[in-house]
Amino acid sequence: MFQGSIVALVTPMRTDGSVDDAALARLVDFHVEQGSDGIVAVGTTGESATLDAREHVGVIARVVELAAGRIPVIGGTGANATSEAIHLTRGARDAGVDGCLLVTPYYNKPTQEGLFQHFKAIAEAVDIPQILYNVPGRTACDMLPETVRRLAPLPQIVGIKEASGDLGRIGQLIDCCGPDFIVLSGEDGLAFETLMHGGRGVISVSANVAPAAMHRMCRLGLDGDAEGARTIDARLRELHEALFLESNPIPVKWAVSELGLIPDGLRLPLTPLSPQHHEPVRHAMRVAGVLEEAV
Repeated sequence: MFQGSIVALVTPMRTDGSVDDAALARLVDFHVEQGSDGIVAVGTTGESATLDAREHVGVIARVVELAAGRIPVIGGTGANATSEAIHLTRGARDAGVDGCLLVTPYYNKPTQEGLFQHFKAIAEAVDIPQILYNVPGRTACDMLPETVRRLAPLPQIVGIKEASGDLGRIGQLIDCCGPDFIVLSGEDGLAFETLMHGGRGVISVSANVAPAAMHRMCRLGLDGDAEGARTIDARLRELHEALFLESNPIPVKWAVSELGLIPDGLRLPLTPLSPQHHEPVRHAMRVAGVLEEAV
């Protein structure tokens, strides 16, 4: 169920910062139509850090309702307090998600043993498929492959989104956790290489903008067509880079608004994309072949 191009969905907001339900419905339909293989609701790209607990679970529940079984939905339910992560994971489970994505605790910098106990506690408390999420560039916390290996036998823990930017980690995780453990890239720029090393796909920022191409690249990679996947990946490289000219999700929300799918609202402390980056992002969208498709 959890493979291919899984979009890390933006949370559409009006200019006053309120969640735009009509735009959220458009986005879910858009990803179903364009072939995305799954949706992560309220992950980092969905501005999880600025949604309160009620909004957090509410947006996840609404995405499940809108998806209506047409596409798998994964709820972003990580937190730096174990009790909060359990609360959010239970809320997402009760909303009907197919699985949950759990980021490593940020700011408080636990030890490897602390990480093991944190994820073990969530897995034992909530009976739902759980995907670990390692992104040390945002959390100041790096979960090592040995810790993942210790967690992999727990039946609720089914995989990891690895976003350390280290391709060698992908191979280490596949080797130490076994063929049934799902390894997903958390970096669009390493998605192709992850597939070539035996990973199952990517949880993707770029899929917000180029969902059909990201799906096709992953599908070809999973089917063993390395050259076909490489060709598409080359066309998307500039987009992958442009969407991180400023902190995610600033550029991607601007790009999706350029496609006419959402308003350009963000919540402070995030601010709109700086004007000097508008044309580079537009150019990357043209190279990816998506801007002309905007209505």
